[in-house]
Amino acid sequence: MAELSLDQNVSHHNGSHASQRVSELVGHKRFVRHNPLSDRFEMKRFHHLEFYCGDATNTSRRFSWGLGLSQVAKSDNSTGNPLYASYVLQSQELVFVFTAPYASTPPSSSVAAALSQPSHRIAEASPSLAPSPHPAFDSSMAMGFFGRHGLAVRAIGIEVHDASQAYEACLAHGGKGVLAPQILKDTATGQVKWIAEVLAYPGNDAEVVLRFVSGDFDGPFLPNYQETPIPPLSYGLQRIDHVVSNVPQLLPVVNHLMEMTGLHEYAEFTSTDVGTVDSGLNSLVLASNNERVLLPVNEPTFGTKRKSQIQTYLEQNQGAGVQHIALKTDNIFATMRELKKRTHLGGFDFMPKASPEYYQSLPAKIGPGVLTDEELACVEELGLLVDKDDQGVLLQVFTRPVGDRPTLFLEIIQRVGCTVDKEGKRLPEQAPGCGGFGK
Repeated sequence: MAELSLDQNVSHHNGSHASQRVSELVGHKRFVRHNPLSDRFEMKRFHHLEFYCGDATNTSRRFSWGLGLSQVAKSDNSTGNPLYASYVLQSQELVFVFTAPYASTPPSSSVAAALSQPSHRIAEASPSLAPSPHPAFDSSMAMGFFGRHGLAVRAIGIEVHDASQAYEACLAHGGKGVLAPQILKDTATGQVKWIAEVLAYPGNDAEVVLRFVSGDFDGPFLPNYQETPIPPLSYGLQRIDHVVSNVPQLLPVVNHLMEMTGLHEYAEFTSTDVGTVDSGLNSLVLASNNERVLLPVNEPTFGTKRKSQIQTYLEQNQGAGVQHIALKTDNIFATMRELKKRTHLGGFDFMPKASPEYYQSLPAKIGPGVLTDEELACVEELGLLVDKDDQGVLLQVFTRPVGDRPTLFLEIIQRVGCTVDKEGKRLPEQAPGCGGFGK
């Protein structure tokens, strides 16, 4: 794939967040990107996503097999945790955590004590591990969350410089706390992580949290998870690129997030920008200062021939939540060949490919020299979609919903370009968001 240069004429300055409020959408063509460097605290990257589910063992194994993620850590009965089973999967920077409560109410103190002992029926139980790594896990809430939403993201983990500072900044600017800052100390190494949580969306029925993580603990996920010596597995997925939420009303949510965290507007799309008006959505993308934390937010639109896909999600999910997660690879052809091998063997189904006319029009759409003839043939073979913005090109493909409900799904992407500046000098890393988000 050819190198595309990054246009660095985008204005950047230190600005006051007080003036950042979106009153209306102007659409993709009229929107002018600008980074005011307005974060209220330093956000580094996505640290993890935690899913609540009904069966963490089998759910995690499907994602491990289907996506090429290694199980790197666990917390369950075998480690002395009487409250829940939790399994951590990883491929490079990409970390998924699958957690399921054992019951809607915690066991009695005598039962919990028995479960945490190494003499319990599961032989490898370790008395050196804390019974429950999360200090405020609520079995009843987790069971209810799964009942309302099915398999769904509970926590969007963000690595920050100081989790306590992040929490206080959010609460000082309209955020609602879920977990006050807690220090988690690993019993084996003495290293620590701080965690804190705030609600991601405003409203009484909001349940997804932003989980801030900081500290010197360098083991997998959080302190007091037990490392699992399982051979590494990877199909090339590198990291979480962006996490997309669906909400009933867009502007109140994005303005709340901007006010609470200092995230700035990175891009926006109206229903006329996104594929067809029948898609029935408006979307606005929020970004951190370094633009490694990208949070698109969608709302439904009405009056179209087909029911808005966002409205269907909100009904099936019983409220706002994470609709899809974009996972980045540097070789989408190799990654997708591995994923598609497993589609009918317990992996994930993908959306059908576009029409032949779509693929015939791609060279004119993206311009000469970006993809070779061989790469264009691979795009059609694998059913990929291709889009571009003023900076680069995006290759993408979507799974069908990953569970029983038409709610959560995944996106596999590769971004092409934005690795050299206008003078041809190589940048330290590819610019986040290169190629846009698909329209």
